[in-house]
Amino acid sequence: MDPVIVVGAGPVGLSLALALAGSGVPSVVLDEGPGKDLPRPARTVVLHEDTSAMVHRLGCTTLRDEGALFAAWRTMRRRSRADDRRITFEDRQAPLHLPQHALARGLRDAAGTHPLIQLVTDSKLDSLEQDDRGITAHTRGAETTWWRGSYLVGCDGARSTVRKLLGIRFPGRTAVERHAVAALRTELPWPGEALLHRDPPRETTARPLPDGVWRLDWLLPARGELVTPDALVILIRDTLAAWCGGATPPYELLDTGVHTLHHRLARRWRDRRAFLAGDAAHLLGALGTQGVDEGLRDAENLAWKLSLAWHQGASEALLDSYEGERRTAVAARLRAADQTMPVLRGGGGLRTYLPGATRSGEMLLTDGHLGRGPLGAAPTYAPPVAVREVPTDTEPGGQVANVPVTAPDGSTVPLRDLLGRGRPLVVLVAPGTGVWDRRHWLGAGLMPRLAAAVSALPVRTELLVADGYPGAPAHTVLLVRPDGHLAATFAGVRPAELYEAADTLRCGAPEGARAALDPSSTTPTAPTHPAVID
Repeated sequence: MDPVIVVGAGPVGLSLALALAGSGVPSVVLDEGPGKDLPRPARTVVLHEDTSAMVHRLGCTTLRDEGALFAAWRTMRRRSRADDRRITFEDRQAPLHLPQHALARGLRDAAGTHPLIQLVTDSKLDSLEQDDRGITAHTRGAETTWWRGSYLVGCDGARSTVRKLLGIRFPGRTAVERHAVAALRTELPWPGEALLHRDPPRETTARPLPDGVWRLDWLLPARGELVTPDALVILIRDTLAAWCGGATPPYELLDTGVHTLHHRLARRWRDRRAFLAGDAAHLLGALGTQGVDEGLRDAENLAWKLSLAWHQGASEALLDSYEGERRTAVAARLRAADQTMPVLRGGGGLRTYLPGATRSGEMLLTDGHLGRGPLGAAPTYAPPVAVREVPTDTEPGGQVANVPVTAPDGSTVPLRDLLGRGRPLVVLVAPGTGVWDRRHWLGAGLMPRLAAAVSALPVRTELLVADGYPGAPAHTVLLVRPDGHLAATFAGVRPAELYEAADTLRCGAPEGARAALDPSSTTPTAPTHPAVID
């Protein structure tokens, strides 16, 4: 089968290619540029728990070397330190802050060494042709050629050529927010801590990077005058002096810029065998929300569905569910920002309609920056699977807790480390297995029946064991999507129900596929795929 064509070699395109490769799907990444990202210290990204874990799984080493976890988040009102509020984090919950060029470089290095990924630089897409068997892309540049793929994903940014060639509209709002930005090296009174300082109408944030570097943002009028270098220097000095007792500390200015943020949402994210992801599909970023975060979630959601389609064939409903889930999630984020802005920027007209509007403006902004609430929390997808025999602390469709699990080789790893392989996970909650020898629990209790049920599922599935899961009693069985969202829970081993849930998870068999159930029985017949068990 032909590889997947990925147009665009930014963080989203590279992450998608690596996620596909992790499940055995080859890809060709078409990069319009030279294959290098110019260092811009003032252009940074914040990754939250789920997206930083995803990028780590994909082999990006720059997270560790060039990223900084927030030690805490501090809010300050007006000029008074007395109003400070401080939120601390556990390591795995703290947002990770790093330059975007460092993120792209780490992903590019990982992709460049993977045998299933072909990186092609200086290749600008100029035409697409689709048929029932695949998609053909034509590029010009250093080498003018045609590329044949099974599917194509446009990860080529806000001015997406893919989106334009598909004739997809990209409506929205222009210049929702505008920020002056500076990256500088200095000492602040809160080492390693991020800061939100509100003195309406002024609003300033400071976010740490390694080696004493900070990114500072100042909210500007959406359509104000240009910010001159002299004006920016005055802004830096006044801000640092306000934070450091009235005297401007020594600083080294590394980079500056003005970022104008837009809110746009593509009308469609799929056209037959072509898809949109990242900035090609949506633009957001006001009120502390993170566009790169959402683009990485696009990649993780789409990768396992394309993987299933590539290996086994997938129903049109499954491929359509990418747009249904991700576009709905991003639209909700944009809607929350639109409702919050009048509250935070002085209008107040929608306060009575906004969930959580009774919270202070500082806390609403903090939600966006820290990945919480309607402005920033990881999405919960409305799952098609109806089986909810056991309630847990994870709501249906939400992201699973990162509990330790025992893998088939006997190793114990965090659950999320096993995501991104293009296959669902079945987790048995069995207290005490953490101290048992693997030879004993594989043949004890519910495991033989559960292993047989997993072996008969219509999709290749990995069976794991957890000593516990938040809110789940012993012998609970969890069905987890390949992207880490909880699909179903069962009280013990339920082969027929588990089969039905797995089949619903893939939105049914591909068109024309033979039914895998014996018509005379409610239980699966011979296994179609082996469970991943030694």
